[in-house]
Amino acid sequence: MQSILWMITAIVWFCLLAVGARELSGHLDTFQVLMLRSLFGLVVVMAIIYWRRQPELFITQRTHRHFWRNIFHFYGQASWFFAIGMIPLAQVFAIEFTVPIWVLVIAAVFLAEPITVRKLLAVGLGMVGVLLIVKPGAGELSAGVIIMLCGAIGFAIGIAFNKKLVATEHPLTIVFYMSLMQLPITALLMGGDWIMPTGWMWVWLFIIGCAGIGAHFCFSKAMQHSEVSNIMALDFLRLPLIALVGMIMYGELFDWWVILGGALMMIGNILGGVGRKQNPV
Repeated sequence: MQSILWMITAIVWFCLLAVGARELSGHLDTFQVLMLRSLFGLVVVMAIIYWRRQPELFITQRTHRHFWRNIFHFYGQASWFFAIGMIPLAQVFAIEFTVPIWVLVIAAVFLAEPITVRKLLAVGLGMVGVLLIVKPGAGELSAGVIIMLCGAIGFAIGIAFNKKLVATEHPLTIVFYMSLMQLPITALLMGGDWIMPTGWMWVWLFIIGCAGIGAHFCFSKAMQHSEVSNIMALDFLRLPLIALVGMIMYGELFDWWVILGGALMMIGNILGGVGRKQNPV
């Protein structure tokens, strides 16, 4: 029961994060939003580490692995935020479900992890799910779909690096270096395009900052109380929920092909035994 409550809370946070990104799209530069999110995360995680009186969590011997993990994670995160403003919310979430499939492929090719029948079936179902979602025969692929697919691969590479980090690094150390390293990247890419947010923008920026931390925390707590397969099955609920949010708030069509494609990918993820120890976004 606890895992269900934690997961429902995580899903709500994820949806709020997407709505916040959509609301700010076109009003603030995406890199400015990501910079403020990194700054918010850095302040919060530093406060937590000081509150726990564990200054040793600021120290790492694996700076290079943190660097490459965050380069690819940032690429995935930026793609996610850009795609939010370009394609329906449900389509973004559905394509995000391909991340575990790409992790299987990357782990097999670059980390020499064994390829099993279950993993091959998982990849096959995932690819069918992608085809249902993007519908390549229905016309030219939109830029938003291409950006999100590339972003999902970026997330997957970041997770592959993270698989090595979690063996020795505390989760707070990983989050600290994520915020610390991504903050200057976003500031550099933003350049001189700073726009002073107005009152309502600050509200959504605060929601995005809280949602990012809250979603990761609740997802991790859910993982502590249930099996990975159960959590991933519950995670699928955010796809129809965000589709409903998109329909009500932005007049987006409820696309059953997106839901079906997402369901196939989720089944493939469960069969492949791929658990997202942390959500990419």
